[in-house]
Amino acid sequence: MEQLKTIGRELAMGSQGGFGQSKEFLDLVKSIGEARSKAEEERIVLLEIETLKRRLSEPEIPKRKMKEYIIRLVYVEMLGHDGSFAYIHAVKMTHDDNLLLKRTGYLAVSLFLSDDHDLIILIVNTIQKDLKSDNYLVVCAALNAVCKLINDETVPAVLPQVVDLLAHPKEAVRKKAIMALHRFYQKSPSSVSHLVSNFRKRLCDNDPGVMGATLCPLFDLITIDVNSYKDLVVSFVSILKQVAERRLPKTYDYHQLPAPFIQIRLLKILALLGSGDKQSSEKMYMVVGDIFRKCDSTSNIGNAVLYECICCVSAIYPNPKLLEQAAQVISRFLKSDSHNLKYMGIDALGRLIKISPEIAEQHQLAVIDCLEDPDDTLKRKTFELLYKMTKSSNVEVIVDRMIDYMISINDNHYKTYIASRCVELAEQFAPSNQWFIQTMNKVFEHAGDLVNVKVAHNLMKLIAEGFGEDDDSADSQLRSSAVESYLRIIGEPKLPSVFLQVICWVLGEYGTADGKYSASYITGKLCDVAEAYSNDESVKAYAVTAIMKIYAFEISAQRKVDILPECQSLVEELSASHSTDLQQRAYELQAVISLDAPAVESIMPSDASCEDIEIDKSLSFLNDYVQQALEKGAQPYIPENERSGMLNISNFSNQDQHEALTHGLRFEAYELPKPAVPSRIPPAAVASSTELVPVPEPSYAREIRQPASLPPVSDAGSSELKLRLDGVQRKWGRPTYSSPALSISNSSSSSSQKSANGVTQIDSVSTSNSKARDTYESRRPQVEISPEKQKLASSLFGGSSKTERRPSSANHKVSKANIHASEKPQVPKAAAVHTEVNHEPAPDLLDLGDSTSSTASTVDPFKQLEGLLDQTEVALTANHGAAGAAKTPDIMGLYADTSLSGLSSSVGDPLPTNRDELNLASELSNATRNAQSGVTQLNKGPNPKDSLEKDARVRQMGVTPTSQNPNLFKDLLG
Repeated sequence: MEQLKTIGRELAMGSQGGFGQSKEFLDLVKSIGEARSKAEEERIVLLEIETLKRRLSEPEIPKRKMKEYIIRLVYVEMLGHDGSFAYIHAVKMTHDDNLLLKRTGYLAVSLFLSDDHDLIILIVNTIQKDLKSDNYLVVCAALNAVCKLINDETVPAVLPQVVDLLAHPKEAVRKKAIMALHRFYQKSPSSVSHLVSNFRKRLCDNDPGVMGATLCPLFDLITIDVNSYKDLVVSFVSILKQVAERRLPKTYDYHQLPAPFIQIRLLKILALLGSGDKQSSEKMYMVVGDIFRKCDSTSNIGNAVLYECICCVSAIYPNPKLLEQAAQVISRFLKSDSHNLKYMGIDALGRLIKISPEIAEQHQLAVIDCLEDPDDTLKRKTFELLYKMTKSSNVEVIVDRMIDYMISINDNHYKTYIASRCVELAEQFAPSNQWFIQTMNKVFEHAGDLVNVKVAHNLMKLIAEGFGEDDDSADSQLRSSAVESYLRIIGEPKLPSVFLQVICWVLGEYGTADGKYSASYITGKLCDVAEAYSNDESVKAYAVTAIMKIYAFEISAQRKVDILPECQSLVEELSASHSTDLQQRAYELQAVISLDAPAVESIMPSDASCEDIEIDKSLSFLNDYVQQALEKGAQPYIPENERSGMLNISNFSNQDQHEALTHGLRFEAYELPKPAVPSRIPPAAVASSTELVPVPEPSYAREIRQPASLPPVSDAGSSELKLRLDGVQRKWGRPTYSSPALSISNSSSSSSQKSANGVTQIDSVSTSNSKARDTYESRRPQVEISPEKQKLASSLFGGSSKTERRPSSANHKVSKANIHASEKPQVPKAAAVHTEVNHEPAPDLLDLGDSTSSTASTVDPFKQLEGLLDQTEVALTANHGAAGAAKTPDIMGLYADTSLSGLSSSVGDPLPTNRDELNLASELSNATRNAQSGVTQLNKGPNPKDSLEKDARVRQMGVTPTSQNPNLFKDLLG
């Protein structure tokens, strides 16, 4: 309390200047904060600049005053004014022996100067001297300036001193040295390429802060070359495990979460290292699953860590249990009232559907709610999700919603983006050509000229080519529907130019093809278009050409052509146009009308837009004309390449000796300059390379979505330093922490064992017997969902959803007779039961009935397991001992690994099983003990081999049918 009173008195003592500053400085800060306008603030700052210029020009300024002037100059620079007149004073202050003045000088020059400033050369020598100082605070100040001021040319001057500081006894100096080397790598990677091993060594630093700083440069290095750092997977997993188990000091906690920023950085690194690598990913499963369970989701930083876990799970080799945990976290995000968490949930859902598309069906109502949310950012992110999950069954609904949203926004940039996505989805998943044409009409009509021109060409090509089959009636129907739709649209005002060009082309080609509309009607519409858009030359050109096509088709059919007065006036207007292109089209129209039917039919055949045009490059049809001209004394044609002298000049001279005697023009070229470097390409290659080959232009950018594939495991490793972190836990936490190598090896062996039993197979992602998930609609069962929303969900997600739920007891009671009848020696019965359970058709997600009847399971687990072991297996176990038990499916063996993994965090399966499996294993263990005490008395010894043999004999006697041992299952269930 006394300290607060003292601080208050110092703040009130304006005459003395609180905290060692003068009254002028405090008045400056106060006046800037109380300025009511920008003009008043600039007046105060300009007055301060004049004061500082006058004060700094005085001789022998006290150091205390100089420090204050530099700080006041920082205020001037922060407000956007030029204070370069005092930069040299800040540079001089870095040379001072006083620690406070030196740090103030380094702070000022770091804010004032850039790395290419002329005054940097004056600071390098000071930085070199300060990096060798005995005071670590001076060294830290110099390292801060190094990160900001050292450029590519001055890196070699300070690099040796910075490398030496990696072994400094103070952890703050080591941390800043790592940051300086990281900055050097960003500026000039070649200068520190030989120091990569130092980053690996600092990963094992005693101080967690130094280790955390090392993760940043390692992340950049791994991003560029993943295979060289595969050997560090075990190290990163060990560090992340220690962080998650709170082995770091409490000072690293943030909102009661242990070092969350270190966790996020490690998860990013593991996502890179485990991408497509099954062997590396298996080492990460356990620690990522622990973070899913232990992370607090009530704080923003906890949700950030969970989101990064989802990103990691979606990047590494898929694991069914991790995908299930990620889906549960996404469900919590989507059910949250916070728009930020909903945004994260939609983004995370978009990442997971690439691996398991069924996950989106569990949250279809949540996706629809986000699509109808007034938050524009959330709505756009939801459209991104829908774009990723589009298929042929839901493309119509998704594209229609996108077009409706495109109509409602005014942002041209995003409208262009939505239009391109609509076009891409329509081209890729269009159920019919008619729907594609209608969709393109909507896009053109509402997006305007923002649509790519190539889209219009593709649309015209589709209408001309039709369905690509020999069904002429379908093609005619397609073109007729296009003509009808365009005649309805053509009267609307302010249509985009590109769309009008498409309309004119289609009406010109197929306006009168089916005989439904007369030539006068179509030409009248085209004249109206040309008149309405008189300022657009492209539209007028397309309209005139379309009119010419219609009249040509009428003349070819030997029908009477009546030129409309408005059409005649349009032709006369264009004949006098300043545009040579419009003039030519008008004259061509007049010439075509004056020709007879056979000539017009040969010039413009009907429906010939898709016919291949054969081009005679040699112009052989002119040979007779050329021969006649040569006989009359005309000069022969000289190719252009010979006239320019690019080829052999002697051939040209020998061919035309008589021309040299005349007084005509000479075409010999000057001597060609000799090339500086002789060409290595042979002449034949050069000649062939000069030929023009038509290459089709690439279409507009689109994302090529392919099904998620799993690349092969990469065995490439790094030949550099191999790290062992066995002793790190003794530095950060309790000495009883188990070795990471033991955990990894046990988890690997456990993982391989469960893979053999069919638990960790990728194909079981969608068919695994998981517990009933907390779906979106279970949060609010009392709210009635509108039929429109149900219909929309059914359209978006392909009808009935396939949500995994707990199986009912009526469908999963397995009798012993059926099991014995279907028994096969090579197929384990546990797998058979598992398969039969999963073949039940999943209930509809939109079924709003009583959820308890479908999710609550009343099945007796021991009734299911009763017939798993029959007399044949028991006899086989008794005869062959441990070897026989290893070959035949042992029900206790199936759950032995599960129970161990749930009780120990350092050994066993890398992911703990669910609670039902743990309870089942515990009850089975109790049943075994009851059987031992009820049937026979066996002595338990410490020898594991004896225990295994006794357990085998007990199981032999304890799994007899209920009729022979009626009290066994009664004891188990009682």
